[in-house]
Order: sequence, then C-alpha cells, then structure tokens
Amino acid sequence: MSALAWQQHLLLLPVIVPLLTGALLIPVNEKHHQRKYAANLLSTLILLGCALALFNLSDKEYWPSGIGVYLAANWSAPYGIALVADRLAALMLMLTAVLALAVLVFSASRWSRIGVHFHSLFQFLLMGLNGAFLTNDLFNLFVFFEVMLAASYGLVLHGYNVDRIRAGMQYITVNLVASFLFLIGVALIYATAGTLNISDLGARAGALGHDELSLLKIGAGILALAFLTKSAMWPLGFWLPTTYAAASPPVAAMLVLMTKVGVYAMLRVWLQVFPESGGPLAGFGYTALFYGGLLTILFGGVGMLASQTPGRIAGYGAIVSSGTLLAVIGHGQPDLIAAGLFYMLGSTLATAAFMLLIEFIERIRTPGASLLAVTMEAFAIDEKPEEPVGVGIPGTLAFLGLAFAACAMVITGLPPLSGFIAKFSLFHALLNPVSGEPGLQAWALMGLVIAAGLAGIISLMRFGVRTFWAAGTVVPPRLQLSELAPVAALLLLCVGLTVLAGPVTDYLQRAADSLHQPGRYIERVLGEPVVPAPGANGERQ
Repeated sequence: MSALAWQQHLLLLPVIVPLLTGALLIPVNEKHHQRKYAANLLSTLILLGCALALFNLSDKEYWPSGIGVYLAANWSAPYGIALVADRLAALMLMLTAVLALAVLVFSASRWSRIGVHFHSLFQFLLMGLNGAFLTNDLFNLFVFFEVMLAASYGLVLHGYNVDRIRAGMQYITVNLVASFLFLIGVALIYATAGTLNISDLGARAGALGHDELSLLKIGAGILALAFLTKSAMWPLGFWLPTTYAAASPPVAAMLVLMTKVGVYAMLRVWLQVFPESGGPLAGFGYTALFYGGLLTILFGGVGMLASQTPGRIAGYGAIVSSGTLLAVIGHGQPDLIAAGLFYMLGSTLATAAFMLLIEFIERIRTPGASLLAVTMEAFAIDEKPEEPVGVGIPGTLAFLGLAFAACAMVITGLPPLSGFIAKFSLFHALLNPVSGEPGLQAWALMGLVIAAGLAGIISLMRFGVRTFWAAGTVVPPRLQLSELAPVAALLLLCVGLTVLAGPVTDYLQRAADSLHQPGRYIERVLGEPVVPAPGANGERQ
C-alpha cells in the first residue's frame, strides 16, 4: 500500500489552516489591519475551496460509501483520532465557509477594526466549527467545542458595552456549565463502553449488559443536555435571544451557525449509537427529543410575538429553527431528515443575513448609534479606527426593504423562496410516512410549524411597518459596498436553493440515507488501514 493520496489530507486542512492562521496573526500589531484582514480572507477562501473539494469527493464516492477517513498520527481507530468526511460533514463545512466569508467581508469596514484580535478569534472559531463537523471521537468533539466556545466568548464581548458584557457573562456561564455536563457524560460513556470513537461506540453498545446499558444511557442523557443547551432547546435556550440581541451583527450571524452545531452533534451521535434499526438501545431518547423540539417551537413562536427589537426577533426565530430540527430528528424518518436539512440551510442563511441587515436598520433608526466608543487606553491600540463614512448608493432604501422582505419570507416559510419549499417538503414527508397513516405526532409538528410561521409573520411585519413605513421621513443610510454585498450574496443563495431545490434535495436525501446506515460508518472507520512503515529498501510495504 502506498502513502496517502493528497485527497486524503484534505480532511485535515479545515482544522490546520485556521489554527495556523489564527496563531500567526496574534503577534501582528493592530496597526496592520489590512494585512490581518488579507490573511484572514485568504484562509477563509482556502477553507471554502477545501469544503467544495470534500463536497465533490464525498458525493462522487471517491471513498467507499462516500465516507473519507483520516487517521491522525497514523493510529488505527478506535485508538487514534479519526476525522470523517461524509456528505453531511462536507455540507456543513461549505455552509461554514460561505457564512464566514460573508461575515468577514461585512466586518472589514467597521467591526473588525474595533478592539484587538478579531481576526485570530475568528479563525479559531472556524477551527472549532470545522473540527466539530469532522471529528468522529466524543472527546475530540468536546475539545473542538471548547475551542469554538472560547473564541466565541471573545467575539461576543468584542467592542464591549454594558449590555454586551451582561449578555456575554450569561452566555459564558451557561456554556461553561454545559461543557461541564459534556465532560461528565463523556466520562460515564468511556467508563461503560471503553471507547469514545462514535463508530466504535455504536458497534460495542449492543453487546453491553443490562447494568452497563443503564449507565450508558445515563451518560448519553447528560451528554444530550450539553448538546441541547448549545442548540437552545427549551428550557435550556433562555440565554440565546439576549446574546443575539447584544452581540455585534457579524458575531450574531456566526452564532446562528453555532446553534446548529448542537443539532449536528445530536444527529451524528444518535443516529450512529442509538439507531432505530434495532437492538437494546433502539430509539433511546427520540421521544423526549421530539416533544422537546415541539415545546421549543412553541417557546420560539411566543417569543417572536412578544419581541420588539430585531435582535430578539431573530434570536427567537433561531430557536424555532432549532426546535423544528430537533423534532425532525426525534421523529426519525429518513426523508424527513433530508427535508429538515434543507430547512436548516435556508433558515441559517436567511437568519444570518437578517442579523447583518440589523446594522443598516439601526442606522436608519438612530444614525451612528451603533458605533461603539472604544478608547485607545482600553485596547492599547495606537490609532483608533474612524467611523466608515460610506457612500450614498442609489436605491439603498429599496434594497433594504426588499432584503428585509426576503429574509422574512425565508424565515417564516412564505412562498416562493426556499423556506416555503422546506416546509412543504417537511409536510409532504410527514403526510407520507414509510408505513401507515400520519399519526398524532405528525399533525402536532405540522400545526406548531404553521403556528410559529404565523407568529413570525406577525412579528416581522409589525417591525417592518414601524421601521420602513410608520417612522416618517427615512433618510437613506450611507453604506459601504462591502457591507451590502454579503447580505445580497446570502439572500441570492436562498434564491439559488429555491431554483435548484431538486438537485439539493437529492443530495440531502443521499446524506440522510447514509446517516441511517450506521454499519457503513463502522466498517469504514474501524476498517481504515494505517499507512505501513517504509521497508528496508525505502519503499512502503
């Protein structure tokens, strides 16, 4: 067997590139802002290219079953660290890179120049996100979660004010508690099964005795509490609306994606370790996950109706999105998972665009009020960045109005954009189960999704009328093209999801089908051979 092909090493790049970039940018003085921005941008573009390559390789099944495995340090699983790239992981890597690129360009003229180490923290955040999507080991999932969260702590407090500090302290405290629970759950699982490799855990779980199974369920339940806190399931998601409203717009846009990491972890771990295909652990926790998702949708819908500020409206909208995805996972239907992933793509892009759009809306309502007064003494910066003047772009108000309408349509699921297609796909899957007729669970989920969409329509329409219509004479804000372009790009991607709904749905169905076949992951991860040592003649044996 020869050395690894270059395609195999692509699995390592989404972790290594942001790690090295973030570390190299730390000693660079903030006076060299443009250089730091250029390095950050180059790294993010590399991540996007790598994500596209992995997307193509996994879908074309360059690796068996479309599952690529990288054995770190050449230690075979489950003893070493295994990185796994399948269709779902590649999709999440691409979503991360696209959203990061939009946020980075948006922040170039203002937010990245306030405070210090924005670019390093941004790259460490991407490292944590990418690692969480690629790792196949629970302890390393914990490590990447902590890298992601540690970077997000600094970013949430970036450009601090009183509200941001108060919300940041709450955010940090809640996530530290969740991390503690994560570690306890991991320890109990390892003590019971003797492994933390997700695929190996799925292979061993069925052979455990009654007492070991009980302890494994306790550990998995504690682990689920950590995942569900990060994915903002009710009542664990009380922290999210306040954090979204207080964070700067580009950071809030990245938080939208971070909320989905907990959902991804639940999907990845539960479908491999607790599949519904049979065995003593079949279906463990799915009922609680389903009804918890329903309560989360209800909580988010009521919160949207009660909110007056755009940040809190977006926060509760993200809670509705998380609740829908958790209920979809709890329902356990493969074609419903595919529809849920389509819904996740559209809602994440639209909510992130809405968080960026809030910056422009605040300039309409109170021009200049969102610029933070940051002193040179506070951050030891030699030169304080000036407020970007911007230019008067023709049709600015028309763009803002159309962008707001597009965000509202996707978030609430109104036709004809991707939000409507996603909800239509969800309802179609619920009304056409694999066997039998739709039950009470299906009708309850459809009813709450419709009710939450109606609540979102009322809330966003009320805010839009107050902002664009009833506010009297509105002076068009002066904007940078680098601020408008990311918002437009994210919304155009939502339009692209609408136009290409067929091919995208087919891809997501293939990803969902693969997730419901845990045996393939066990075979690929545990059967991946190490690279043999060179022989005496210098050739590999």
